[in-house]
Parts: sequence; C-alpha cells; structure tokens
Amino acid sequence: MSPRRADIVIIGGGIIGAAVAYELQAALKKKGLSRKVLLLEKTLTGQGCSYANAGWLTPCFAMPLPQPGMFWKSIGWLLDSKSPLYIHPEFNPTLFRWMFQFLLAMNETQMRKSIEVLTAISQYSLEAYREIATKRQTSSHDLGFEKKGLLMVSATKAGLDHARLEMQLMSERGIPGRFLAKEELLDFEPALRPIVQGGVYFPEEAQIEPYQAVLGILREFEALGGEVSQQTEVFDFESQNGRIAKLHTTQGTVEVEDVVLATGAWSKDITRKLGLSLPVLGGKGYSMHIEMTEHKPRHPIMIVERKIAVTPRADGTHGNSVRIAGTLELVDQDYAISPTRVRAIYDGAREYLKFDSKTESVGPRDLWRGLRPCTPDGVPIIGASKKFSNLHYCLGHQLLGLQSAPGSGRLLTEIFLGETPFTDPHPFRADRFE
Repeated sequence: MSPRRADIVIIGGGIIGAAVAYELQAALKKKGLSRKVLLLEKTLTGQGCSYANAGWLTPCFAMPLPQPGMFWKSIGWLLDSKSPLYIHPEFNPTLFRWMFQFLLAMNETQMRKSIEVLTAISQYSLEAYREIATKRQTSSHDLGFEKKGLLMVSATKAGLDHARLEMQLMSERGIPGRFLAKEELLDFEPALRPIVQGGVYFPEEAQIEPYQAVLGILREFEALGGEVSQQTEVFDFESQNGRIAKLHTTQGTVEVEDVVLATGAWSKDITRKLGLSLPVLGGKGYSMHIEMTEHKPRHPIMIVERKIAVTPRADGTHGNSVRIAGTLELVDQDYAISPTRVRAIYDGAREYLKFDSKTESVGPRDLWRGLRPCTPDGVPIIGASKKFSNLHYCLGHQLLGLQSAPGSGRLLTEIFLGETPFTDPHPFRADRFE
C-alpha cells in the first residue's frame, strides 16, 4: 500500500494548531488554490493545554513573561514553593540556558517591542473569536463567548502600581481601562473581600470556553475542506535535499509538501528529531472549578499579588461554576500534581473572594493541569525554518495561546503565502533560536 499524501500537514491539535489550520485553509480557498490542509493530533484535539485554561480573551494582558525589574522578584518566588512562579531546584543544563536567555530579555526596549506585536495578534484574535462564536452559537459547539471585561485587583500599593502601569501601556495601544478606588471597586464587584485596595477595569475584554473554542474552530476548518486525524502521533521524519519528505506516524507514513509545527510544550522533543534545538519549556499551570451560589463574581478577575485568574462561567450552561487558575511551574514535561500549589491557588482565591458555605463544604473539583509552552523571551516562534525549506513554526505562546491563536494563525498564513504580514513578523522569527 502506498503512503498517504498531503499538501500541508499541521502537527498539533490544540488551539494554536486549530487556528492555524482554519486560517490557512480559509486563505487557500479564498485564493482558489486546491491545496488541502491536514491536521494531525497525537491524542485528542484540544485535550492538552487548551482544555481548561482561564478562557480569557484579553489583549490587555499581551505582556511577555520577562519584564524589567522582575529579576529580584522572581528570585524570591523561586525560593517559595507556593509562589506564582516556581522552578524545582535541580541540575539541568537546558533549564540553565533557558533562564540565562530569560534574564537577558528583561529590559524595557525588548518588552515594549514584544507588547506591540503580542497586542496586535491578541486584538485580531478577539474579533476573530467573536465572528466564529456568532456562526457557532446555534450549533452543538457554542463557544461560550461573553464580553464581561476584566478586573485587575490588588491589596497592596505595589500591586496597584503594577496595574496602573499595565493600564498605561495598554492605553498607548488603544485598549481602554479605568482605575477603581476601593469603595468603587467593592460596589462594582460585590464578590470581592475588603482586603482589596483598588484595581483597574478593562471593559472591552472577553472570555470563552477554551475546549469548545478548539472544537468550534476545527468544525469551521472541516467545513472549508480541511481534514483532522486524531490519535496520530508523529514519531520520526525523513528529509531530502533540505526538505521534510515524509512523516512517520502511529497511523502510517505521510508524504508531505509542507509542514507546520504547532506542538506546544511538546516542541522541544519533536524538533530534536529534526536535529533542531528550540528553547521551549513546559510551564505547568493548574485550574479547578468551585461553586459560588451566593457570591458568584460578575466579571473575570486577576488577583495581582497571587497571579490567580478567576472566571465566572456562563450561567445557562455551567450554573454557579467559577474557574480559578494560576501558577507557572517550569518543569518541562512533568505532569505531576503538586498539592502545595493546588492549595495555594485555592487559598489565594479564598483570601480575596467571598466563598460561601457551599463552596467551603464542596471544595474544588475538575482539577486540571497543563503545560504552557514558554520561550525565554516570552514571544512565540512564528515563521519559516532556516534549516528546512518546507517547515514553518507556530508555537511557544506562554500563557497567551488562547487569546492570540487566530492572530498567530493569520500571521503564519501570511508568511507562508508570501503576503504582507498584518504585524511585524521580526520579533517572532524562528532563527533567533534555531
């Protein structure tokens, strides 16, 4: 039997792979090109980091991980197993190299360049989700899109200063926000405890159900003629004359014309099979659901000091369910659950929110953890490989994968087709690491 053939193969079926597949297939169809896109997912689509994150579509948080002044703060965090950022102490040359590059990226100039492009792909994505959600709202794959804005709240002066700075940076890029003093904030969001001293409200931000977003976008991709193959793991490659010629998968060999890697935290391992070394580490995050009958928040909330995301889920589908998520634990491929960090998220949310008796008696449920793919400079890798002429990347989106996926897909598609990119592609280029 002859090998399966495909024009363009996207490896990875999370939100990034889904968005790339949709944007690329839509552009090809619009141009009248008959090339077909095939998406391969090693398990089930949307079951990785895309499954149960906070669900925020928040261009106001288009910030890279490394930021000026973060060095000493991060050193303190690294020594505290309950902190928002944690690295388990071990001798790991890969981690050392990643951390060195991370420290080099902590400067004002690079941060502002990163914010510019991360904001652009996030703003495009927000509108793209709105359009897709409108198409899918009467189907079985309603994306759960809601525009409730977003609150940043703080109990300290340092936290309020950080929120004001972020508001200023985003205002420069056309994203409105307004400061709320303590009493105004407590009136605006009654679910908060008086520990808060103030906050910032960004009214244009939205939320979505992350897993439903993956499924909905893939249904749109298939409607355009694309194909999805689940439980198809790529375990090896064959190359000829500087091109990838074949993919060896658990479902047989695939001969390819072009390949896009959208492999998230799996990227470091799979690129090694191509003789490449991309510095993408898995940053473990957790989420859980709690019931809040009496004091369900009206808005998504970021607790600044704890780096905890609180998302009230849609009433019609999820009742009084609230998703809380947080922490970044640089662990590479470790999926183990840390009870200490789970408890820190739950206790941190309880410190700022009015948990009622039912919340306390039932406790958290649907505990989930996933690995966010983190580059050391906090900017995704989007673009063409220098080593293989038919290989492109769209990966390494840190905590911004969901909110920037359609914009990332559009940028990759424009680069792939040789069109003028809608935002500067230079900060995303692969050769900064390849």
